[in-house]
Parts: sequence; C-alpha cells; structure tokens
Amino acid sequence: MTEDDRKFMARAIQLAEQTSLIESAGGAFGAVIVQDGNIIGEGANRVVAENDPTWHGEMEAIRNACKATNSFKLRDATLYTSAEPCPMCMAAAYWAGIKNIFYASTNEDAFEYGDFDDSLIYEEIKKPSAQRAIPSVQIMRDEAVEVWKKYQNKPDRVPY
Repeated sequence: MTEDDRKFMARAIQLAEQTSLIESAGGAFGAVIVQDGNIIGEGANRVVAENDPTWHGEMEAIRNACKATNSFKLRDATLYTSAEPCPMCMAAAYWAGIKNIFYASTNEDAFEYGDFDDSLIYEEIKKPSAQRAIPSVQIMRDEAVEVWKKYQNKPDRVPY
C-alpha cells in the first residue's frame, strides 16, 4: 500500500461518512476512480435520497469517471471503495474495464454493522435462470434476434 493508495481510500471513506452520517442519503459507501494518479470520478451511496436502488457509490464514481474521460471504458483505472463491491458494482467495474480494485470494509462488515446482506444475490447468480427466486421467462426471442442481426451488420457500430 502506497501513500497515494491511503490518500485515495481516505477520500472514499470520507465520502461514505458524508453520505451516510451527515446527509443520511444512503449506506456508508463511497468510492473514487483514479487514473494516472488523479481522481477522475467520485461517488457515494444515495439509494435513500434518490429512491434509486442502483445509486451505489461505485456506480456513481464509474458514471462520473466515464463522463470525465468521455469513454465507457476506464482502462488502467483503479477503483477505491470504502466497502467490498456488491455484485452490481463488481459487474460494472468489469464492464468499465477497471484494472484494480482496493476496498476497505468487507461484505461481512456491511452486514454486521449495517444489515446489508447481498448473500441472496450471490446465491441466485449461481443458479440457472429457471431456478431463481425471481421468475425469468424467455419470450419473443426471434424478434429480438432480428435486432441483434441488424446491429451486427451496422457499419458504424461502436465496438465494446
């Protein structure tokens, strides 16, 4: 751990404290995205304030970093987050192409001190879709695949 790592993690923890204890906007989750030694995006949990279950600190930091860099990929970026990312935030980090993740508290800490329990989601993801608690039924595949075929042949398609 470097002094920069400590500085960036301290900022993530500060954002967690601000959003949870001062603003009462959501849980104690804050995050920063760093690229080339500079913070390019920050975020804090605002699930309660915004009535948005996706407004996690990591998600906001990723959105802000992508806007700042004018790119949906954050290659060579590092995520510093006050807590171990939930499944949604971890997936977003992968989709954004984040290179490294540093986290402070664990999922167990979030459960013990804040009653945040993602264990159901972790278990559900492992199951085939037909066995999950939220029923998933496939319909109109042919129609959807027609759009995919058009997308596949779109000459100005942006590669992911």
